[in-house]
Amino acid sequence: MSGTLNKVMLIGHLGDDVKMNYFEGGNCIGRFPLATNETYTNRQTGERVSNTEWHTVVVRNKAAEVCEKYLSKGDKVYIEGRLKTRQWQGEDGNMRYTTEVQATDFTFLSNKGESAGGAQQNTSSPSQNQSSNNQNTESPQQHHQASEQSPLSPDADDDLPF
Repeated sequence: MSGTLNKVMLIGHLGDDVKMNYFEGGNCIGRFPLATNETYTNRQTGERVSNTEWHTVVVRNKAAEVCEKYLSKGDKVYIEGRLKTRQWQGEDGNMRYTTEVQATDFTFLSNKGESAGGAQQNTSSPSQNQSSNNQNTESPQQHHQASEQSPLSPDADDDLPF
């Protein structure tokens, strides 16, 4: 295989809200930290160990505006993109490097109803389920009653398929 591949797929939680930078000409960039976790059991001690890795995610233009509008700290998101390393000279004169995930695709995995107003949705769901259950229990009863009456009706024989 002679080609190369630079592809990253992450599922994690936002460590902060999306920070936007706007430029002349209408372009913009959004950046946010994304935390991914690795959990395993230490074989020697039997202790459960959890490691968190932080990634800087960069989104551009319209995608950045969508992320800023709908994502907030703690939300779960799927990010697909590629790694890009940038370098610059710091104020102290030393060269600085950072590796970022340039997002090309993303999917929001958190339901906004879960984080805001989740209690209201949970309260309305049981009442809806109760009304559905009432309808379900009434329908079979009505059907059962109708089947009891049909053999007693004089026209019942005309409705039979055999």
